[in-house]
Amino acid sequence: MILELNYLIRIITVGAALMLLAQISANDIRKALKWPMIGMIVGALAYLINSTPLAASQGIWDPWVDLVSITTTAFIWLFARNLFEREPPRNWILGVAALFLLGWFLSNFVEPRVMPGFYIGFFILHIASLLLIADLIRVGFFGRDDDLIEERRAIRVWLPLLLAAQAAGILIFEIAEVVSDIDGRSPVAELINSFLIFVLILFSGLAFLRSDVQLLVEEGSENTSEDETEPLDLSPSETVLHEKLTAAMAQGVYRTPGLSIAGLADQLDTPEHRLRALINQKLGYRNFSAFLNRHRISEAREHLVDKERVDLPVLTIAMDLGYNSLPTFNRAFKSETGTTPSDYRRLGLSESTVQN
Repeated sequence: MILELNYLIRIITVGAALMLLAQISANDIRKALKWPMIGMIVGALAYLINSTPLAASQGIWDPWVDLVSITTTAFIWLFARNLFEREPPRNWILGVAALFLLGWFLSNFVEPRVMPGFYIGFFILHIASLLLIADLIRVGFFGRDDDLIEERRAIRVWLPLLLAAQAAGILIFEIAEVVSDIDGRSPVAELINSFLIFVLILFSGLAFLRSDVQLLVEEGSENTSEDETEPLDLSPSETVLHEKLTAAMAQGVYRTPGLSIAGLADQLDTPEHRLRALINQKLGYRNFSAFLNRHRISEAREHLVDKERVDLPVLTIAMDLGYNSLPTFNRAFKSETGTTPSDYRRLGLSESTVQN
């Protein structure tokens, strides 16, 4: 009975995964989301093949199926990071790829008589995967307050974290199998694995099918509404709140270190959800940090080309504007202007000298 149920779940999972792959491939969604999601599903299918009782040995194909299957966690991590608009640095991605390739190579191609490669590779892969899951949970949970898109705030709570929990369950089970007497090929263990993969595919589909278009399509420029000459389409209560927000920004409240949307809502004496809706739906910002950066970087640009502040360190300018570190300021400035603060100052002062 358990064996038949195991096969049934795997067949349903394969069918659901193929349908989801077809939908993702046919829809015009962001490449930063599309490819990680495809990789995540293909990796889960490879794991399904790799762990099936009928595929205890696939011969020469075994290492390559294993290579695809072990990437599942990395693709989950990359998908969630990009969904939350917290794309990891390029060197992080390269480091993850190098670790996974090293672990895969040791597990599959180093003879145990020469070196216990399987166990070393196994633990490299699983510890790296668990660290990625921990980072995913960190980004999802601690970045929620900055997120202005209500649907994505909900996704941060249940979807990626549940995906991570399911993947972590598989990883912990496999580690326990190596260090204990648990039999990973037992019918009950196979059924648990099959069910976990089914849940992974199921909630991946929900992420895609229930997500709003603004989370999936190519991102346009934010905050265009504030630059338009036409008045904003605001209700009377939104108009009053927008006036209070504009006055607070003019007074420089954005310079407050560690300012959160909850703190700003308290200063404006308004419910946080109303302020979120105004900044996101009417002003066009997806993250509160992007809203603050718009004001902070605008002032930073003025200070950097001010001849009277030419000797003022960039770090001082950053701290005066509310940033807690120079790297944070540099990233925000480059994202907004396409150049570093130092280069912007050098070019701006040079042009000013030439004009004079």
